[in-house]
Amino acid sequence: MLLENALAHYYPQVQDALRALLGKSESNEFSPGAELPELTPPVREYLSASELMHSQIGQYRGKNLTLLDLTRNPGTMTTKTFASLVIVARAVRYIQSTGERVTIVTPSSANKAVAMRDAVLRALNAGLVTADQLNVAVVVPAGSVHKMRASELLTDPYLRARNPIAVYRGEVAGTVKTIARNMIDKHGGSLEKRAKTNLWYTLQLENYLAADVVRALAEAEFFAPDADEPRLHVHAVSSAYGLLGHAYGRERFGGAGLPSRYFLVQHLAAPDMVISLYHNGEFDPGHAPDYSYDPESGRYVQRQDPRFPAVTFDPRETLDPTFYTRTPVTSPRMNTLIHHQGGGGVVVSLAECLERYGQVRALLGNAGMHVPANPTAIREWSLIMAMTGILNAIDRDLVPENDIVVHGSGSYSVGSFDELTLRDMHEVDTDDDSLKNVLLDATEL
Repeated sequence: MLLENALAHYYPQVQDALRALLGKSESNEFSPGAELPELTPPVREYLSASELMHSQIGQYRGKNLTLLDLTRNPGTMTTKTFASLVIVARAVRYIQSTGERVTIVTPSSANKAVAMRDAVLRALNAGLVTADQLNVAVVVPAGSVHKMRASELLTDPYLRARNPIAVYRGEVAGTVKTIARNMIDKHGGSLEKRAKTNLWYTLQLENYLAADVVRALAEAEFFAPDADEPRLHVHAVSSAYGLLGHAYGRERFGGAGLPSRYFLVQHLAAPDMVISLYHNGEFDPGHAPDYSYDPESGRYVQRQDPRFPAVTFDPRETLDPTFYTRTPVTSPRMNTLIHHQGGGGVVVSLAECLERYGQVRALLGNAGMHVPANPTAIREWSLIMAMTGILNAIDRDLVPENDIVVHGSGSYSVGSFDELTLRDMHEVDTDDDSLKNVLLDATEL
């Protein structure tokens, strides 16, 4: 099943979700409101990157695995396309209605930054707004630079100046959120007056829930579960926005079959949601198992907890910097969903992903996904993590469900895009003025 323009197809429902989620917002910060622009031909073209596909992966130990591919926009190759298109569409509507300028500010581990830049460029190319009216500034950690990609926002000198990429070299990747948040809190008002623009900080959960309802809507219309068969939705997560959006879509618009069950896959550098799920909401890393070094294999091993990797090269490894959020505020909501409806979670390691790599590559090939033969070419591990996690969980008898949908939230590799370097970015730190000065240079043009 291929749905070529999911956001246009479900435009009334996405608008309804936005109004329900944002209609009673009492924040003092700038927001463009909940309204989307009229669905004109240019807006349809702008939204056309929101393609999704559902296809068969195959059978594994009696379980039926399918893929919900959300990576089909070549400008991003991640599910962040959907929310970013909705966010920018709201900014477009505001600009068209008021004539005021909007500057979007987004901290990100990388994929959200790429998707926001792609959505802004699509809005400009569709003629919905001008480069003087709308721009975006993103802040990413240095460990994610290899995920950033070139586009006209880099190659066109004016667009490059208007849409800066800031990079933070510190040890804790999540500090990019603190840097952006502090800049808005301390300098937002003066920046808006000086540059005559509205600064929009876009990390609000509701921005993502509204876009991700299309997952539940497409499922209900095109690949609904059997009425008496529970379905498990598997997702590699940092904060689980995508699964929460799917759950909200089912809640608001209905869905066939039994309540959905959700399965979280994380990595060792940020296993907080899995730890919280099984330890009464606590994020204490002391709940993770102890690993011992095995000199024969050169790896670290543990056998106490089947929900954590049996083997790893490093008990503190960062498998993919996409997943950098610690103690996510979404954990309590996700815990409630799983405890009430069913599901679970596991943590995976790079060693496990490599052990499964050939198998995962073959299975995803059945669903039409290209995975390179050489794992060192991978730049986004999300989908491979999700597949490794669910296969491990099945082998460990952690999954009673037979109907399993893997959400393909991100997959790309070397050669999929033109990469950037640190030379293409503005270095910032925790100093109050560093990001402010980047924004001033971009907005005063």
